Amino acid sequence: MTDKILFVDDEANVIQSMKRQLRKRFPMQTALSGDEALQKMKEEGPFAVIVSDMRMPGMDGIELLKTVKNLYPDTVRIMLTGNADQETAIEAVNSGQIFRFLTKPCPTAMLIPSLALAQRQYRLVTAEKELLQKTLKGSITVLSELLSQAKPTVFSAGLRLKEYGIQVAEALELPNIWQIEVSALLAQIGCISLPTDILNKKYAGLELSAEEEEMWHNYPEVGARLLDRIPRLDDVTKMIRWQQKRFDEFDKELDKTEFEEVLTGAQILRAAIDFDLLIFQGRSPKKAVAQLRSRPGVYNPKVLDAFARIHFQEHVRTVSLPVHDIVVGMIAEEDIAAKNGALILPKGQEITWSILQALYNFNRQVGIIEPITVSIGPKNEKNRDS
Repeated sequence: MTDKILFVDDEANVIQSMKRQLRKRFPMQTALSGDEALQKMKEEGPFAVIVSDMRMPGMDGIELLKTVKNLYPDTVRIMLTGNADQETAIEAVNSGQIFRFLTKPCPTAMLIPSLALAQRQYRLVTAEKELLQKTLKGSITVLSELLSQAKPTVFSAGLRLKEYGIQVAEALELPNIWQIEVSALLAQIGCISLPTDILNKKYAGLELSAEEEEMWHNYPEVGARLLDRIPRLDDVTKMIRWQQKRFDEFDKELDKTEFEEVLTGAQILRAAIDFDLLIFQGRSPKKAVAQLRSRPGVYNPKVLDAFARIHFQEHVRTVSLPVHDIVVGMIAEEDIAAKNGALILPKGQEITWSILQALYNFNRQVGIIEPITVSIGPKNEKNRDS
């Protein structure tokens, strides 16, 4: 049953009258108190519309509609009351954000159109939300799939960053955690503009040249520009754009103009990306956090405290790639062989910087059988501290 209406009134005769007038026109249920109404909404919802009396024992109509607004914001709220003084009406509108304020006795000719309009409002709100969710989800899925094809190592990192971001955001009790989740997943989408060699060096922990360092520093802006045109991702885009900022670079003017959760989100990305690189290079979570703490002014101390308190799971993903997409840190899941049959690298071998250069050279001179099956994820060393 869709677009259900819930009538709430402590007078049983009023409830019976509503049933006689409206049961053939609207799917409806009734409650004799605010507590009963909330219980029915919890067990039998969703309800498109709630119509409440004002004066009821215990929870009055204003308190009920305010609670419904917080718990079920899509439900359209109507007050139907015999107490029609101006003060009551103002409080109902301000606290409960009601759709209509109707007075008893309400003629059927007025009540029925009001309920029909409330149902229509509910359908508009839910349809818009569904459209936005599908649009956002579809856009993010497309971008994520493109990233997985273009830069599988970065895509794999995004899955780990998403987990880090969610857990840290929950530890910090941030609102709108979905924004942290999306920004973490797409944080490094700008890396599609980077040469593979830079990613290899970064994941290997090697020093970048001045030109390479500048390219690495600029990839967040590339990613932010890709996301600028997607509706409702403004805050996500800002987090991605500012992810390379040091904590001490967030000045007071920025604090005044932006929501705290947006700035904290960017600071979470900065810590998560560097934490993930250290884990990928073989550090334990404990040592990785300690190394981040040794860089004063770079990271938000509260974010690092959250990292230190949570438990991270290692994620390993197996993919098949051409030689030019292989990067440092991957593990060969099958023997890597040349086209002339020679064994180049045995199964289980980690791809180091020197091995990668040898693979590139051998592929140019003799050729390597592609695709190569490798696993992507943090190093799984038995002797690492947890």
